[in-house]
Amino acid sequence: MLDVTDLHAYYGKSHILHGVNLSVGDGECVSLLGRNGVGRSTTIRAIMGMVDAEGSVVFKSEQLLGMKAFEIAHKGLGYVPENRDIFPTLTVRQNLVLGMKTNVESRRWKMDDMFRLFPRLKERENTQAGVLSGGEQQMLTLCRTLMGDPDLVMIDEPTEGLAPKIVQLVRELFEEIKRRGVSILLVEQKLAIALEISERLYVMGHGQIVFEGTPHDLRSNASIRKEWLEV
Repeated sequence: MLDVTDLHAYYGKSHILHGVNLSVGDGECVSLLGRNGVGRSTTIRAIMGMVDAEGSVVFKSEQLLGMKAFEIAHKGLGYVPENRDIFPTLTVRQNLVLGMKTNVESRRWKMDDMFRLFPRLKERENTQAGVLSGGEQQMLTLCRTLMGDPDLVMIDEPTEGLAPKIVQLVRELFEEIKRRGVSILLVEQKLAIALEISERLYVMGHGQIVFEGTPHDLRSNASIRKEWLEV
């Protein structure tokens, strides 16, 4: 579904990504791991058309490089940013409505799905999003992206700073996303979650992929974990 080849990305004159290669198949969950500052967030921002980039990003057989972010979103690629980017003066329900596609009947996700998965959002559906807790805002951002019915969703650090109970809810949402046939590209710090839900994993270091394999492969490779993941 997604094939990234020889991807280079830049912030001004700073060369951040140095030939990244990765892929995500239909209905597959793939995690992108690594320490802070190695280029994981830049990778998904480059795929989303938000960073100057060179190389190839093919999604559903179509080249994305050169498109604007909103054009890429309309192709069926969802993006959940680390900083959440909710609309603070709009209510929870209004934020979710903004994420909807116009063709309501064909969508995999509806408002009731979001409220069933996250009852706290139902309780606060008429509350301005800006007064929600950090965990509630993370739930809202994830759900708003799903309301756009993406075929693949890229999620950046969804459990960062969340309480264990909310982390478990987010993990359950990932499982639901997979059950509905939506592909996931996940940037995650918590190795345990990535190992549990992913079919494959990539590890990044210094703007490049330094490891690719299954969760079993990574569990068995202590040297990779020590050099590129452990603090």
